[in-house]
Amino acid sequence: MEEFTLLPDLASRTFGGGVVFANDEFFAAADHLVEPARPVFAPRTFGHKGQVYDGWETRRRREPGHDTAIIRLGAPGIVHGIDVDTAFFTGNYPPHASVEGAALEGYPDPIQLAEAHWVALVPRSPLVGDSQNLFPVDSSQRYTHIRLNIYPDGGVARLRVHGEVVPDPRLLPSVFDVAAAEYGARIAGCSNMFYGHPQNLIYPGLARSMGDGWETSRRRDDGNDWVLVQLAVPSVIELAELDTSHFKGNAPGSATLRGIDARTGLLDDPTDWFDLLPQVRLSPDTRHRFGVSVVPVATHVRLDIFPDGGMARLRLHGRPDGAVLRARFEAVT
Repeated sequence: MEEFTLLPDLASRTFGGGVVFANDEFFAAADHLVEPARPVFAPRTFGHKGQVYDGWETRRRREPGHDTAIIRLGAPGIVHGIDVDTAFFTGNYPPHASVEGAALEGYPDPIQLAEAHWVALVPRSPLVGDSQNLFPVDSSQRYTHIRLNIYPDGGVARLRVHGEVVPDPRLLPSVFDVAAAEYGARIAGCSNMFYGHPQNLIYPGLARSMGDGWETSRRRDDGNDWVLVQLAVPSVIELAELDTSHFKGNAPGSATLRGIDARTGLLDDPTDWFDLLPQVRLSPDTRHRFGVSVVPVATHVRLDIFPDGGMARLRLHGRPDGAVLRARFEAVT
């Protein structure tokens, strides 16, 4: 699998992405394209319009042209790769597709979308049915909308738009969750992710279940588990939330938080790290909030849990370096 698939899906409903236009969705709604869950299929499940599909499916064309869906990215940013997933579409998938991007202010209506300047991200390319069709994208531009074109018609289960989140600093408060994926934070490393990926820690919203968090295997040694978060922007952390919701018999016993400014220190040098939160006891199935005293600016934060277990979410509310935010935004717009 292409490495870009490890990056966040900017179009996902998880971040608030949505389908704002589709010229046809006769057999199955285009809204399925941005669902975060993997597609599912139940054979011989028929509705009034035929077999039920977990995807976007248009009618068979009897005239020239092609079908189109436009997605508003939930997290605008730089696109590094596209996954046109045709899972379970076999005799009815489009033989070709192309993808375009646009950068638009505000919340454009269908007329403004039609008149927008669209940039080719993936040229017209062949697709394989019932497969993830992966296309790397070479672009340094920030996009807010994506247009998927299928030729001439057919069904696509999911459209994944993997990339780097670049928030608009004009729309951010002075203090926000600088560990949130929706603002550009990412997981930079972890000790173990046997039961759940640590990226769940920094996703929006509350965890829906134990499976929606980060959980490690049981340790049988004297060590402990950890996860390293690269913050969305260099920041001074003011409030930490360590959420063990849903983890009852497997919550960590305690945790610490440490920070580093990787612009001046080395991640692998323990002396360059500073304490954000001393070792605190954690309770099962609880959202813990801890104030953080004034400390140096951090670019990365490491959460250590003792000795192992599961966490639902990690929130680090901080005061960002506004100059860095603005410079990054201006460089890609």
